[in-house]
Amino acid sequence: MSKTTESDSYYNNLEHMSIHELLVNMNKEDKTVPLAVEKAIPQIEKLAEAIVNNMQKGGRLFYIGAGTSGRLGIVDASECPPTYGIEQGRVLGLIAGGDDAIRKAVEFAEDDITQGWKDLEAYNINVNDVVVGIAASGSTPYVVGALKTCNQKNITTGCITCNAESEVAKVAKFPIEVVVGAEFVTGSTRMKSGTAQKLVLNMLSTSVMIKLGRVKGNKMVDMQLSNNKLVERGTLMLMKNTGITDHETAKALLLKEGSVRNATEAFFNK
Repeated sequence: MSKTTESDSYYNNLEHMSIHELLVNMNKEDKTVPLAVEKAIPQIEKLAEAIVNNMQKGGRLFYIGAGTSGRLGIVDASECPPTYGIEQGRVLGLIAGGDDAIRKAVEFAEDDITQGWKDLEAYNINVNDVVVGIAASGSTPYVVGALKTCNQKNITTGCITCNAESEVAKVAKFPIEVVVGAEFVTGSTRMKSGTAQKLVLNMLSTSVMIKLGRVKGNKMVDMQLSNNKLVERGTLMLMKNTGITDHETAKALLLKEGSVRNATEAFFNK
């Protein structure tokens, strides 16, 4: 049987290794993570399809987790509106302990089996929404309790965990199990497990946004123009899309219409 994320590390006497040895061995372990993710693609596909189906009905995507797992969900959720122009509040990340836990640990917050559902209730969660629990160990009470209640309320549930046959995977309707094995530092799930969760979150949100029509070709045509770099990127995309040769003309049209998609449509519909 594969080692769990809490199993004793494959390495010992870490304090006696040189920095070079530490880095080489960490990198050696990190290389195994994409292969573990690859094995979970069928599970990722099923959850992504469920999310697309519900979001096309107007539903929302919730990530819920504790510690590193919760923070990773918040990062992914917060990047969807600026990257893909999706409305604020359509993808949301919740963490045990609330916003204070984003920056510092909140003691025992993850051990409350009822608080996860209470946090979801604050958003008037409903049957069109999808809740994805993120828990490296697969046993976090905050996450497990929330998913159990969601199931009782006929709300679609998924999970991302890094242990096989965990409690959260048994609860979730669409489980994703990326079994990474023992961490380089025993039990430090911010390492391989965190990397695996980040990769899966990237795959989920990106594939969902593409299928929701938020990408054209391979371009982020709905991205928010929130800084000069993105305005410049959008201007060049618009020039390529429309054949406009004057940079300032393209930039002015882009800023007027608010997105590459809108500006392109405005150009061809004038």
